[in-house]
Amino acid sequence: MAELSAGVLIWRRGEGGVEVLLVHPGGPFWRGKDRGAWQIPKGAPEPGEDAEAAARREVREELGLVIDGPLVPLGRIRQAGGKRVDAFAWEGEVDAGAITSVTFEMEWPPRSGRVQAFPEVDEARWFTLAEAREMMLASQVPLLDRLADQGAIGSPNISART
Repeated sequence: MAELSAGVLIWRRGEGGVEVLLVHPGGPFWRGKDRGAWQIPKGAPEPGEDAEAAARREVREELGLVIDGPLVPLGRIRQAGGKRVDAFAWEGEVDAGAITSVTFEMEWPPRSGRVQAFPEVDEARWFTLAEAREMMLASQVPLLDRLADQGAIGSPNISART
C-alpha cells in the first residue's frame, strides 16, 4: 500500500492577492532543485494519529509553528510516486525567514560510512498562486484549485486558478 502523509497549505491575503507558503525539502537529494520541488509541509502520521493531528504536528516540526484555529479539509491527493496526502488549509501569517525545522540523519555521501544531519525543511517562501503553480510539485498543484473550490479562501472574488 502507498505511503500516507498529511499536511497543511498555509495561505494569506497579500497585497497582490492570495499567497501560499511552500517549503523546500532539506537534504542532498533536493539541493540545487528549485522549480517543481516546493511543497506543503507534510509527513506521515504516527500510529493512532489522525490526519489533522499529523498535519498540525508536521507544521510544528518543519516550521516551528503551532497552528491555532480550525483547518479546512482539502481532501486527498496522490503524488506522482504513489504517496497519498491528506491536505488541509489554514489562513495565517508566518515569517518565512524565521522557520525552524527538525533534522534527520542519513549516510552521506552514499556508502561513505559518514552520517550527517540535514534539516527536513531548508527554506520556506511565500508565493503568489501563479508562482506556486510553477514552483511546487506538480502532483500538489490541485491543492491550489481546492483552496478556492472548498471555500477555504472565503471570497468569490479570489480564484486559486489564476
